[in-house]
Amino acid sequence: MVQKLENLKESPSQTAGPYVHIGLTPNFSGITGVYEADLGTDMLGDAPKGDRITVKGRVLDGTGTPLRDALLEIWQADASGIYPGQDGADPDVYGWGRCPPDMDDGTFRFDTVKPGAVRNRDGTPMAPHITFWIVARGINLGLHTRMYFADEAEANAADPVLKRIEHQVRVPTLMGQPQGDGTYLFNILLQGPDETIFFDI
Repeated sequence: MVQKLENLKESPSQTAGPYVHIGLTPNFSGITGVYEADLGTDMLGDAPKGDRITVKGRVLDGTGTPLRDALLEIWQADASGIYPGQDGADPDVYGWGRCPPDMDDGTFRFDTVKPGAVRNRDGTPMAPHITFWIVARGINLGLHTRMYFADEAEANAADPVLKRIEHQVRVPTLMGQPQGDGTYLFNILLQGPDETIFFDI
């Protein structure tokens, strides 16, 4: 049967199953010789511009149990709000990272720079944010969400994506909370009353 192009379904290459760590983070899985270091481990070059930050948290199921077998990827702009590959982008900000959580406590960690505001397709400024993609056992189609910065209240209030969320009481689920040392805490809840907002993209 021919699949209509206006309604494409996922293909096997877009899914992630129980072997995702073997394929995407072989060194973490104990498989050496594939890559010198797992791709996405380092997000910064020698001299990135902007404020260095650490983003950490856990992916939690409906019972509050950490998913230690999850895998996360993030995408972001540099401190000036420019993505890699665009004119003027900071060559020392790679804009992409990949991280499996710690297998003991389920904590993920990304060391990067705080992104600047970017513009959407019609030129409207969006608040600084980092895009997340999450897969794990039982999550074959990756979940998409964003982490905004709770200390960017003015920019968040004007953000066109946040303003479109019908249930504004849930917007705090997208906020990374500053911990006072350049670290932002962002827990991702898969179910429950505080479930993180996920985007259908």
